[in-house]
Amino acid sequence: MTDILKPMNKGLASQINLICRQLFEVEAEVVLSRPDEQFGDFSCNVAMQLAGKLSKNPREIAESIAAELNKKDVSAEIAGPGFINIRLSDQAVFEAAQEATKLDQPLKKQAVVAEYSDPNPFKVLHAGHLYTSFIGDAISNILETAGAKVHRVNYGGDVGLHVAKTMWGILNHAGSGQLNEQQAVRNINSISGNTLAERAAIMAIRYIEGNRAYEENPEAKADIAKINARVYELHDKNDRDSDFAQVYWTCRDWSYDYFKEFYKEIGVKEFEKFYPESQTVSLGVSTVKAQTKKGVYEESNGAIVFKGEKYGLHTRVFINSQGLPTYETKEVGLIMTKWNEYSFDKSVIITGNDIVEYMKVVQKSIEQFAPELVKKSVHLTHGQVKLEGGKKMSSRKGNVLYANDVIEAAQKASEANGRGDKDIVIGSVRYSFLKNRVGGDIIYDPKESVAQEGNSGPYLQYALVRAKSILHKLKATNSKSQIPDSKSLDKFERSLARQLSLYPEAFDAALKDYSPHHICSYLYELAQIFNRFYENSRVAGDPRESLRTNLVQSYERVLSRGLDLLGMPTPEKM
Repeated sequence: MTDILKPMNKGLASQINLICRQLFEVEAEVVLSRPDEQFGDFSCNVAMQLAGKLSKNPREIAESIAAELNKKDVSAEIAGPGFINIRLSDQAVFEAAQEATKLDQPLKKQAVVAEYSDPNPFKVLHAGHLYTSFIGDAISNILETAGAKVHRVNYGGDVGLHVAKTMWGILNHAGSGQLNEQQAVRNINSISGNTLAERAAIMAIRYIEGNRAYEENPEAKADIAKINARVYELHDKNDRDSDFAQVYWTCRDWSYDYFKEFYKEIGVKEFEKFYPESQTVSLGVSTVKAQTKKGVYEESNGAIVFKGEKYGLHTRVFINSQGLPTYETKEVGLIMTKWNEYSFDKSVIITGNDIVEYMKVVQKSIEQFAPELVKKSVHLTHGQVKLEGGKKMSSRKGNVLYANDVIEAAQKASEANGRGDKDIVIGSVRYSFLKNRVGGDIIYDPKESVAQEGNSGPYLQYALVRAKSILHKLKATNSKSQIPDSKSLDKFERSLARQLSLYPEAFDAALKDYSPHHICSYLYELAQIFNRFYENSRVAGDPRESLRTNLVQSYERVLSRGLDLLGMPTPEKM
């Protein structure tokens, strides 16, 4: 491939900038867009950008630039008031298709901490955790492909009011209206043979009971407050022997074992670390207290707060009037812990968008004493996974769409279609989440997700299986073939090669936006274009068999790499 096109869009933009310097002695901010295929491979409005600076007609400027481009390995034409439509040679497009999987690595040698999923022990994984697990896994894959050393970590609350509510439910349930710790130990031991998912479900029920009691019963609310303090105390004293501690530690261990088992089941790569809040709270408290002396945080009615109003935010409590740390202080401890352990170049945090304002206050407070850490942090938020009809889930009220509910719904829908393989089921759910831009709400439709037609996971899984089957029948090799000088690509060959060449741009967009949906959209369009190519272009036995086989190989390679980025399982048969 000529130097002008290495890589395609970046090399061409640099060349146009050079032409502008040579012709007009100005620096131009060259932005290339991708027009409809019929108009060319690239479009550029740099002439209109320069018209004011040069006091010239934009079409005249465009014609001068196009004349220089036509001396290269491209064909440039003027459209409208001064757009430059650029068409690459067939040879260049074909070669770019062959090299599409050779991606840049702009993050090479950078350390990135990717924190996602973040379920709380003593509760069950819900659909939101399933969503962020898939999104975080795919984003981490993209970051790794860009050259980063990614540390996948998981953060969850093993202390705090939600734990106290669950513990109250367990202790109260054991004693039929009385908080009975000894009976609770016996009850916990009696279900030790249940599956991890069953134990997690029982804890979820106890949480709902505790939360309802907290909101409706003043006496229970006071008991839960005492339990909350006792949980912090058992960590301070490292109590593992009392009946209360045995219930706590057993249930906490069950939670973490359940999380790990579930992640393995859904194909999420193993987390390097699980950070429990109890591990970050000490550093958080010491940091907040130290920064209170320096004026970052302030004392207010016996509590320690950060007053965000001066920054256009709001005040939040970091240590309450009982001397207990809040979630905010634990977040301070978490970022300091991650920095101490990884000295990261970037920290990516993926959470629900319901804590956006909360995180703004936390990060603004940290910015006052560790601005470099905030600058290195990227907080991505996603919408809610909703029940049918758009109803928002709530683990507090009990109308929860659990992660297992989503998987089971996909399993049933897939079986109704005569399938049901695990790879297809998991792939259908994963893709149905990933194809949406990060940030909006998700309404999960099981039937749509498992369909083998349309923009679905099974459609792309089948597309890859089909490509492998075609190559197997052709007994294809990995040898490269070149376009014969005397021939150009026909429209179906060129359309496929052109789409293949766009893979690096789709990857760059996904990396820039931290959004795998760019890869999903690209792969879906690629599969559609390939289908048109294969319907209209005989491969085996055709005089152009070598060239077309090469295109099929490139297609299989790009599709496979793209699905790997998404973390999609790829079955051998469908």
